[in-house]
Amino acid sequence: MTSSEMPDFTAEYATPLYATQQQTQAHTQTQTQGLWYPTEMWRLMIVHRTELTYPDTVTTSYNEVRMQPLEEPGQSVLSSRMEIDPFEGVTAYADYYGTRVAAFDLHRPHRHLTITSTSTVETFTPPEDPARQPLSWEELSASDANDRFEEFLTPTALTELSDELAGRAEKIREEAATPADAARAACDLVRRVVRYEQGATGVHTSAVEAWEEKRGVCQDFSHLVCALIRATGIPARYVSGYLHPAPESEIGRAVVGQSHAWVEWWDGAWNAFDPTNGAPPGLAHVVVGRGRDYTDVPPVKGVYAGPDATGNTVTVRVTRLR
Repeated sequence: MTSSEMPDFTAEYATPLYATQQQTQAHTQTQTQGLWYPTEMWRLMIVHRTELTYPDTVTTSYNEVRMQPLEEPGQSVLSSRMEIDPFEGVTAYADYYGTRVAAFDLHRPHRHLTITSTSTVETFTPPEDPARQPLSWEELSASDANDRFEEFLTPTALTELSDELAGRAEKIREEAATPADAARAACDLVRRVVRYEQGATGVHTSAVEAWEEKRGVCQDFSHLVCALIRATGIPARYVSGYLHPAPESEIGRAVVGQSHAWVEWWDGAWNAFDPTNGAPPGLAHVVVGRGRDYTDVPPVKGVYAGPDATGNTVTVRVTRLR
């Protein structure tokens, strides 16, 4: 009997919307007598299914699933359910970074494991704070960001920089008038140099490897941007979620999607940006979790006792309901 790591399931990420449709959406709000409500809203149903099959019996497995969207400004979760086969009970909790986790153990023999997460989410653009002013470099240095967000300033195995990339980060810092300018410059650099190519990299590809190959998926774009932004002294975190890949599709039509990744940086408040698409996240984006890099937010991870899986199938279907 051997103990094996559970495979990772999101080597393929959502195809970018290069044009980008998010920039043409009217993200407007109305405020009446002190009450705010969005004038544009999407309702999305997301079905994420993972199925593993084994050539022989697996006796025990320990699993964590991160597939359920968050309730937060900009999105409201109307319903969310998890179906697991075989089922022996689930423990639900929020991890250190606030991501919803469904943890479960299987202690009976099985030759397949199927996990299906079905969620319905409404997305909208939250109101802006009129008093919000991005920090200057001096204000950022004088803030408590180094202590509050130490984990989002420290390189990880997937976000370490080569000498070349460290030099790029230093140049970005020198030329940027503000931290916000530096963050956007890092996003622009990665999108300009790295070509989006589905299947070119895997979940264990580092930022340096993607940079050297000059190609990758949005996971790689996000790792590179996080690495560069952190090197300038700005806290940056990795965001995992879903992206409706065809915003022009008619209401009610299910489309094939994948997981998606983007970034957030802090300069007095958290700012979200999708470096793969070169625009802030829009109504087509749904947040599932945040962390230092991909390893903090994989959809499924765990260990099991038994033979290597002979097949794993992942499908994501996204339907715009309104």
